[in-house]
Amino acid sequence: MVLSAFNLKPVIDLTDEQFYQLCRANPDVKFERDVTGKILIMSPSGGITGNRNFEIGADFGIWNRQAQLGVCFDSSTGFKLPNGATRSPDVAWIEQSRWDALTPEQQEKFSPIAPDFVLELMSPSDTLEETQAKLREYIENGVRLGWLVDRKTHLVEIYRSDQSVEVLENLIALSGEDVLPQFVLNLAIVW
Repeated sequence: MVLSAFNLKPVIDLTDEQFYQLCRANPDVKFERDVTGKILIMSPSGGITGNRNFEIGADFGIWNRQAQLGVCFDSSTGFKLPNGATRSPDVAWIEQSRWDALTPEQQEKFSPIAPDFVLELMSPSDTLEETQAKLREYIENGVRLGWLVDRKTHLVEIYRSDQSVEVLENLIALSGEDVLPQFVLNLAIVW
């Protein structure tokens, strides 16, 4: 959830490097930046959500080590999307050749690339509307598959490029489809 948002544009239009340095100078604050350049201060997650994020990320990491098809990222990773926003999904994955096409400097900072896959796990402080808007933004910027998981309602929204959002209830597992071959997320670790 966004705790606070502020617009520096009347005073300064931060470059990507300046935004990166702002984030580095304030490591205890999780920043995102929207398409208008507004700086967003994000709320930390609570214990249950943090645990579920960790468990989900662990499953992705194990799958990725075995499959060796790409690179996984946690919620502290910022991605500079084509629309100019810098976002940090809870879990992200990029196919290896796309990641390798970036320079070492691009890989080190907020990588200028939309992940192939993103997952957002709703926390009690998140609003559904904000999180849905984030998923739509990801898809509009080149993400191929996105999952919005709401553990309270047991709903999953699946976002795919050039398709309507699919809403499913009380799933046991989610398939990574052709984006994450042979990956299956057991939702028992979420619910």
